[in-house]
Amino acid sequence: MKARLTVPALAALLCCVSAESRANVTLYGVVDAGVSFTNNQVGGGSVVRQTSGSLSSSRWGVRGSEDLGQGLKAVFVLESGFDVDTGKSAQGGRLFGRSAYVGLESQWGSILFGRQQSALFDMIGAFDPMALSPRWSIFNQDLALVARPDNTMKYVGKFGGLTATAMYSFGAESTTVDGSEVPGNAKLGREFGFRLSYNNGPFSIGTAYDEVNTGTLTTNRDATSRRATLAGTYALSTLKVFAGYRWAKAYDGAILVGALPGVSNQASNLWWTGVMWQAGPAVTLSAAAYYQDFRNTGGDPWLFVATGRYAFSKRTEAYLTLGYALNQENSNMGLGNGAAGFGHTPPGSNQFGTTLGIKHIF
Repeated sequence: MKARLTVPALAALLCCVSAESRANVTLYGVVDAGVSFTNNQVGGGSVVRQTSGSLSSSRWGVRGSEDLGQGLKAVFVLESGFDVDTGKSAQGGRLFGRSAYVGLESQWGSILFGRQQSALFDMIGAFDPMALSPRWSIFNQDLALVARPDNTMKYVGKFGGLTATAMYSFGAESTTVDGSEVPGNAKLGREFGFRLSYNNGPFSIGTAYDEVNTGTLTTNRDATSRRATLAGTYALSTLKVFAGYRWAKAYDGAILVGALPGVSNQASNLWWTGVMWQAGPAVTLSAAAYYQDFRNTGGDPWLFVATGRYAFSKRTEAYLTLGYALNQENSNMGLGNGAAGFGHTPPGSNQFGTTLGIKHIF
C-alpha cells in the first residue's frame, strides 16, 4: 500500500518539477548615480548636485517566460524606473512606468500587449553613439524618440539579421484628460509606427516611422506629429562609427518641443554623428554631435558630448561625461536631468556640464 501511494506522489512531484523547469522569472536592474556640475541655469548661476541615471536610467524589473510547447512561449516584463538620489519613482510616479506587458513568442515573432517602447524607440537605441543616455544624447534633442505609449499592442519579428516591428496604441498617454481611449473618438491619443533594422557583420542600418495624435475632446482634436528616421553604423576593428537623420513635423496644433511658439505646422530636421572606441579591455571612449534645424526659425541647437568609461567588471563601471549645448537665437536646449533638454537654460544661452558617476548592473 505504501509503495502504491509513494509512486503516484513521486510522479506528481516530478511533474511539478518538470512544469516549473519550463518557466523562469528573472529579477534585474541598473543603479546609476553621480555628481554633476552645470552652468547657466534658468534664473542664473551654476549648480553642483547629485544625479541619478546620467549614463543609464536607474531601474529594476522582473521578466519571465513559460514554455507552452511546440515552440510557443508566454512572456512578460514589468520594469520600474527610479531616482537613486531621492528614491522616488520615475516616469511620473508610475509603478511600472518603463514597461508593463505580456504576450506570446514563437519562431515567427512576438505579439505583446501593454505599456512598452514605441517602434521608433526600439530602432533608435542601437544607432545613438551615446546609447540614449538620459542627459547626454539624442534624448536631449527630441524626447519623443524614446516614447513609451500606454495601451499598446506590438509585433516584433527577428529573421536572421533583419528585425521588424509594428505597433499600435489605442491611447498613448492615459493621463491626458479626454485624450486617450475616448468613446466615439478612436483617433484621440492614437499612436502607430513601424521599424526595420538590418545587421550584417560590421554594418547595420535602420529606419522607423511614428505618428501620434495629441489632441483632446476640447483642444485640437486633429493635432498630429509625425517622425521618420534613417541611421546606420559601421564597425572598424575597435572603432564604431554612427550617423543618422530624423525628420519631424507637427500638424493642426501639435507642438514640437523646442520649436518657436506660435508657428503652425512646425517642422525640424535632426542630424547626428559620432564614434565609439574600445581603447582597451576596460576603457571605452565615445563622442557625438547632434544638430537640429527648426524650420522658419534661427533657433537651431547643437549638442556636443564626450564620455569615458572604465569597467571594473562586467557589471560595474565608472564614467566621466562632458557636454556642451550651443544655442542660437532664442533656443534654450540644455543638459536636462532625465527630461527633454529644452527649458534648462535661459533662451540664447549656451550650457556646459559634466558628471562623474558609477553604474552597476544586476
